Amino acid sequence: MKAVVVYDTYYGNTKLVAEAIVEQIKSEGHEAELRNVREDYPTPPQGDFAFVGSPIRMGDVTRRTRKFVKKLDSSVWKDKPVVAFVTIGKPKENPTEKEKANFQKISIGPGLEFRDMIKDRGLAAYGQVLYVEVKDGWKGPLVEDGIEKTKRFVHDFLLTIKK
Repeated sequence: MKAVVVYDTYYGNTKLVAEAIVEQIKSEGHEAELRNVREDYPTPPQGDFAFVGSPIRMGDVTRRTRKFVKKLDSSVWKDKPVVAFVTIGKPKENPTEKEKANFQKISIGPGLEFRDMIKDRGLAAYGQVLYVEVKDGWKGPLVEDGIEKTKRFVHDFLLTIKK
């Protein structure tokens, strides 16, 4: 099977997650193509499934990432899983209830909205969203187990689509 892994990034963290996704897919014997939404490609993305990722900035995925999803040909991708992944700020340790609610609103919620946007486009949005936390605000680096968490998520996803 072949995957297309598409990402946008500002500080390189989402790119690191995308590269880990590609690495895991290849380690399990599949093909994977890595694409940056900021670059032009001569052909539309083609594969059996896709991962599309973005940092959460100002409470949303990036405009370029939304634009990429809107351009996906729903007649081609309607039956092929499209997985959303996002990088988010790390929550505070021992947060108050108000801080928990705020984190849910500005970090977790946008990832779910992104998944729903994929679904609303008529695409086969995968039910789970991959969230990878970034330390020290938005610049990073990723949390220590971020790459390992990514690889486990991809492995588990691949188990669900094995034929």
